[in-house]
Amino acid sequence: MELGLQGRRALVFGGSKGLGLACGRRLAEAGVEVWLAARTDSTLQAAANALRVQTAGKVHAVVADIRLETGRAAALAACPAPDILVTNADGASPGDFREWDRQDWLNALDAMMLGPIELIRQCLDPMAARGFGRIINIVSRSVKAPQAELGLSNGARAGLVGFVAGLSRQAIRHNITINNILPGMFATDAQRRHVQALAEREGLDAPALWAQRAAEVPAGRFGDPDEVGALCAFLASLQASYLTGQSILMDGGAYPGTY
Repeated sequence: MELGLQGRRALVFGGSKGLGLACGRRLAEAGVEVWLAARTDSTLQAAANALRVQTAGKVHAVVADIRLETGRAAALAACPAPDILVTNADGASPGDFREWDRQDWLNALDAMMLGPIELIRQCLDPMAARGFGRIINIVSRSVKAPQAELGLSNGARAGLVGFVAGLSRQAIRHNITINNILPGMFATDAQRRHVQALAEREGLDAPALWAQRAAEVPAGRFGDPDEVGALCAFLASLQASYLTGQSILMDGGAYPGTY
């Protein structure tokens, strides 16, 4: 399918690994000039170099922390007029809410709600002036099926989804769509850290827990990050211009409900 994105510009946060990198790859394959933003320069540069080879596209790297004003400013200085904005940040570690203090909550909000909202605020009006914009938030299945040990992520990500639900209905008139991808369990470094933390907390063997969790998914496996990348590219495409304000669950059938 021709996505109609040739020559567009995309800023992809969390772009050095996992789901963010997969989004960057699929967008670059579609002819988008891509800026990957992440916190660690070494992994970021390696990711950008790999994508240039794999896609023969224009791929740039910018060290930026979505939680910080300076990080967001650095990203937008490198890519000052993105047509496509992909927000993405690691979730907080699992734990017991009794152990979290105010700073833990503020850190989660900065990464998964307030940082993305501030980026949207700075990108939205320029997108409207150009008559095209795609904003894609990679959140989590936890906003639809919360997990008790992921309370920090449940709260912060649900706040972002709730906010953009209203904004998306205003932005669509300017050919700007805002949608959320809700990944379930994917084979990423973040998922491995999550399983390791759960195993340590419960006194379990991490490889055995990894295999058990994969087997419990109706699909019988963890997701491939490239599957999220393909969905992200479609949501950015011209064909998706009538699709907005949606939270699309991608979890191998794990969610048991009808709606």
